[in-house]
Amino acid sequence: MIYMAQKIDRGLLLRVAKNARLNLSRGEIEEFLPQLQEIVLAFQKISEIGAEKEKPSFQPINVENVFREDVVKECLSQQEALKNTLHKKNGFFKGPKVL
Repeated sequence: MIYMAQKIDRGLLLRVAKNARLNLSRGEIEEFLPQLQEIVLAFQKISEIGAEKEKPSFQPINVENVFREDVVKECLSQQEALKNTLHKKNGFFKGPKVL
């Protein structure tokens, strides 16, 4: 898709600001006008290289699962898990009351 070169002027900037419901001061207009021109120029350059054939890159790096496989192993018995705590009751860890 090739974008037509559009003249970026104060009127266009004010229309964009109005659509975005922004009240720009004179200083902000003078600051933003060259920035908007640069942005449009950058998009024109992108359209010139013919990037339509390229797939979109939503993720710059291939996302892979880096976790190990789950391997079932023997775990601690209830008595072994509780043997080093003083805070136990009826075979469970005992904690503070939560209201």
